[in-house]
Amino acid sequence: MSPIPVHLAVEDDLSESVIRRLLLDTRRNYFVGNVFGRGGFGYLQSRAKNWNVAAAAGTPILLLTDLDHHPCPSGLIEDWLDVEPHANLVFRVAVREGESWLLADREGFADFLGISDVVIPLQPDQIADPKQSLVNLARRSRRRTLRESIVPRKGSTAVQGPDYNGCLGDFVRNHWNSNAALERSPSLDRAWRRLMVFEPTWAARA
Repeated sequence: MSPIPVHLAVEDDLSESVIRRLLLDTRRNYFVGNVFGRGGFGYLQSRAKNWNVAAAAGTPILLLTDLDHHPCPSGLIEDWLDVEPHANLVFRVAVREGESWLLADREGFADFLGISDVVIPLQPDQIADPKQSLVNLARRSRRRTLRESIVPRKGSTAVQGPDYNGCLGDFVRNHWNSNAALERSPSLDRAWRRLMVFEPTWAARA
């Protein structure tokens, strides 16, 4: 099978870990080129139209962002692009944040933290603030290293711990069961289905 080249546009290191793991789990021959972003959704939004133009010119790009407080994924995509995304721009939106995709693997994440899976929500896409929910679950962990990495330090104004992305990136790369997570996260399932059928189209040469 010929490689399927794709460039990535992501909000942060954790989002990159998630999308790389998904590409690997499809068992298709994806080849990742450049990685753009890692500076939050503002940068992605400011560049989205440019990437859509590049996609139309024959550059396959996978853009992953969080829905956050926007009403719906399709509305977010319309707001960012003003037009339909080109077929070469795989524009996926995690509902409401990428953390909901991690929580969707209830058994795997519970085992990672060393807590009961009973306390992990059954429908993570419906959580208003998945990141805060994940941090609160990490507070229950019996593993001190995980708590200190994920949970903000006492008195800190930060919303996450000092090694939040690194610790959760390790979970994604080495423990996350994306197939199990598909069953509990519709937005993850939609992203998976798109990656399973994506085929780049190439602009005709003059």
